[in-house]
Amino acid sequence: MANEKVKVLIIGSGPAGFTAAVYAARAGMKPVLYQGGQPGGQLTITTDVENYPGYPEGVMGPQMMVDFQKQAERFGTDIRSGMVTGVDFSGWPHKVTVDNKTEIEAEAVIISTGASAKWLGLESEQRLNGKGVSACAVCDGFFFRGQDVAIVGAGDTAAEEATYLSKLVNKVYMLVRRDEMRASKIMQQRVANSPNIEVLWNTETVEVLGDEEVSGVRLKDTVTGEERELDVQGFFVAIGHKPNTDIFKDYLDMDEAGYIKTIPGTSKTNIPGVFATGDAQDKIYRQAVTAAGSGCMGALDAEKFIAEKEVELQEAAL
Repeated sequence: MANEKVKVLIIGSGPAGFTAAVYAARAGMKPVLYQGGQPGGQLTITTDVENYPGYPEGVMGPQMMVDFQKQAERFGTDIRSGMVTGVDFSGWPHKVTVDNKTEIEAEAVIISTGASAKWLGLESEQRLNGKGVSACAVCDGFFFRGQDVAIVGAGDTAAEEATYLSKLVNKVYMLVRRDEMRASKIMQQRVANSPNIEVLWNTETVEVLGDEEVSGVRLKDTVTGEERELDVQGFFVAIGHKPNTDIFKDYLDMDEAGYIKTIPGTSKTNIPGVFATGDAQDKIYRQAVTAAGSGCMGALDAEKFIAEKEVELQEAAL
């Protein structure tokens, strides 16, 4: 297996990873960044981004990630294609395996692997993704002002996103598979208190309708099996996210959903020299701008760690 030594290794290439790369490169740490299975992260499946500072006219998600990448490269980040397939954080330097064939020894590792939205698994849902189908109401709700939308889900996230959408759109249909919601009582109360949210109980989505953009949904009653169509212009999926962190579970402390735990106010994990940023550790905000902010924290924490480690090694050599 090929072997290589680097100062800072960044795993992932969304806003967190690229921002970490910009800071690490400018600090002279010669970062190496592996893009992973979805270069650019979730923003590459997002069309218009209008809520990121510095883009007054808005920007397409993929273009924004190209801009981030160019900025990281400008300062000397070594950006590579490849998938991290194994890690060994039991000693220092940390060992990371890429594509099962290259082992990298890194003085500091910044994890920016993000999280993936859970989908229903419908062909029509994927085909119309970004054309009226979304997994982020806060990101995309603005585009459906005055229109009718449907949202799938029964937990706190779905209730929260339905309430958020209700302030922007004409009507929100909340599609719940069972005859009750999992959401907390207070969130259910907010849904009940929003006059333009209608909860459709015992309802399953069969298909998202539309050729070039969403025009409706075909629904099935889970009790009677009866199908019907509903006219909507937007279809939101709020059945949760899964952080892309499985590969680290033998070493890093995580919550029950798999989000990496960090020391509050830092990007530090339970392993010195390993830092977690972006949606891999943030289940609350999940925005490009907060991911970028935590990427900056990861690079600054890594820089401080490496500087302290160098002092430590020098003192040990005396």
